[in-house]
Amino acid sequence: MTTKPSPATSETLDAVRDLVMSHGWNATSYQILNPGFMRWFSQRGDAVVGFVTAAGYRVVAGAPICSRDRLGEVVEEFEAATRARGLRTCYFAADGQLASQLEKRGPLDRILLGAQPVWNPAHWQDILNAKASLRAQLNRAGNKGVVVTEWSAARADEHPELHRCLEEWLETRGLPPLHFLVEPETLGRLYDRRVFVAEQCRAIVGFLVASPVPARGGWLIEQIIRRQQAPNGTTELLIDAAWRALAAEGVDYVTLGLSPLSRRSGVTPPRQHLWLRGLLAWVRAHGLRFYNFDGLDAFKAKFVPERWDPIWAITSDRRLGVWTLYAIAEAFGKMSPVLLVGQALGRAVVKELEWLRQR
Repeated sequence: MTTKPSPATSETLDAVRDLVMSHGWNATSYQILNPGFMRWFSQRGDAVVGFVTAAGYRVVAGAPICSRDRLGEVVEEFEAATRARGLRTCYFAADGQLASQLEKRGPLDRILLGAQPVWNPAHWQDILNAKASLRAQLNRAGNKGVVVTEWSAARADEHPELHRCLEEWLETRGLPPLHFLVEPETLGRLYDRRVFVAEQCRAIVGFLVASPVPARGGWLIEQIIRRQQAPNGTTELLIDAAWRALAAEGVDYVTLGLSPLSRRSGVTPPRQHLWLRGLLAWVRAHGLRFYNFDGLDAFKAKFVPERWDPIWAITSDRRLGVWTLYAIAEAFGKMSPVLLVGQALGRAVVKELEWLRQR
């Protein structure tokens, strides 16, 4: 089972935040401030790694957070500390910078997790001008009286209506609430995040949370939450408001985060084991009830990204095995993947019975 992290003190979070704001390059960097993470600091105190322990691995969120010239040394120090505890290392959602560093040690056994779409928000109006379907969605929400405004972190922090909106959204998911890099509970630790709220007749119908990617001067759209009764186009209106605000400030990097199993990066994945190819194909084909990979990919693609960056899972082992994937799944579920699937099936049965009752 996943090791329960120790409660983070305000002093620890302040130190993590300082390092993230100085060196956070990976899109997931800011997320290590979320609840549930354990954090390792280098001996110099100039680097931090956010991770969870699962199935004999430290599953790292993205990459170590440090200056670029220290990345190699920090990787070696962190992995030595991990081995000293009898554990192995898996970097989840690693980008090309970390992959290039690790390749210096020899061939890597890694999985292409998918692709991460990237935009320059200054080009957003050009995208809208060229795509009538996006303009139509914005008009639908606007015609229904949906208005988006940016809230301060102080106003949004633990706001009860935002929490109710989040809870309602979570109830519609096929899986139980996941954690790690899809942690839903961000409203209690907003700090430097930005929150855009959609309201209709003064009732909250959705919100968007953006997290900084400081070393790139950019932002990750970490959450987009909408209520079931939110008018069509509410999500698009939230994105439109966020990107216009960021463009006005000269931001040139925004991402909607990883699109799992996406093939849009154009990168040919390394030769993979036959069992792994089969497993990923099965997940894509049969995981629709729990997670709509293709639907999420199509949703992000409709906003016409300027590029799709490849995103990797990389292990410190010479060979990536079934146990590595088990550890990743446990990191997200905070429980045995077998138990997680069992709970998901239970939720599915309850939803089917509710649907039949309503009919």
